[in-house]
Amino acid sequence: MIDQNKPDITNQKNSEENEIDYIQLVKTIWGGRKKVIKITLIFIVVGIVIALLSPKVYTASTTFVPQTKDSKVGGSLGGLAAIAGINLGGMNGNSGISPELYPQIINSIPFQLELLQTSLTIEGQAEKITYADYYTNIRKPGVLAFIKKYTIGLPGMIISAIRGKPKPITLIGSDQGHKVLVITLEEDRLIQQLTDQITLQVLEEDGYLTISANMPEAIASAELAFRAEELLQQYVIDFKIQKSKEQLAYIKARYFEAEEKFKTVQQKLANKRDRNQNVSKAIAKTSTEILEDEYNIVYGVYSELAKQLEAQHLQVTEDTPVFTILRPVTVPLVRSKPKRAMIVVIWALLGVVVGVGMVFRKPFVLEMKEKWNS
Repeated sequence: MIDQNKPDITNQKNSEENEIDYIQLVKTIWGGRKKVIKITLIFIVVGIVIALLSPKVYTASTTFVPQTKDSKVGGSLGGLAAIAGINLGGMNGNSGISPELYPQIINSIPFQLELLQTSLTIEGQAEKITYADYYTNIRKPGVLAFIKKYTIGLPGMIISAIRGKPKPITLIGSDQGHKVLVITLEEDRLIQQLTDQITLQVLEEDGYLTISANMPEAIASAELAFRAEELLQQYVIDFKIQKSKEQLAYIKARYFEAEEKFKTVQQKLANKRDRNQNVSKAIAKTSTEILEDEYNIVYGVYSELAKQLEAQHLQVTEDTPVFTILRPVTVPLVRSKPKRAMIVVIWALLGVVVGVGMVFRKPFVLEMKEKWNS
């Protein structure tokens, strides 16, 4: 029978060994404290240099709500339209492009190419310049970007040099040029950079979207965010009302044709009546009646097309999405990056970790050698 009141000798020994290990651990760190402090100071200096050399970044953003719910023309407007003979049946709004697809629009080549032409206010420039001109001719890479290019980016540069520059592509014929997009290497570089600077956050559960733009200057970041918001809304609207606008253009063309024909027949009928005012012959009356019948048919078509044209104008207006701006774009007063204090703290902690690792490296190596030799 085991005595439960008897102390567990094994657990006591393990506790003493752990206590000895902790004491030894602290002694090892304390013995190598100079090395830890030295390495930490070196890392702190590196962190300070990186924090000071990191380029300034300002972030501007806007939040808005797109109209995505179905809507229908009804109420008093629908009743009046029915009395006037305008059929508004089937004029239902639909959601058009889902907000989940908005990031695809922003990342599309046509959208990015238009965004490259955004006019920006740059300090030191007398007039506004485009985004493409700013990053092609004015903005120069910083020291960190230069170091990164010739260190981390060196393998990529070597691979690119081996591959060689791709030959420029030229399309022959306007039809192909209309359907196929061709961009230059410089445009491709700017688009990749722009993709990193423009972000779209879609919060479908909450029902709103946020567009953010990062630029080295505050005013320029606000201008880029506003243009991205404006352009995205225009793309969504154009897609949503494309079918309605095509139908409107078709009805308008038929309406003008009917109007021209109506005016011609109307003029013929007026001339016929003037000539036959004092004529009582049956043949004259018959020809007038034939022309009146033609007039009535043409007028009926013209009147119906006028109603359809007005209805289609209402359809385009109904189909046009509405965006409610919750938070308009404002010029940021404080830079978003770099967070210099955070950079220094992170490098200091990294220095402590590396310093402690260097302190324990020597005992670990000696222990491994002893085990290997034994």
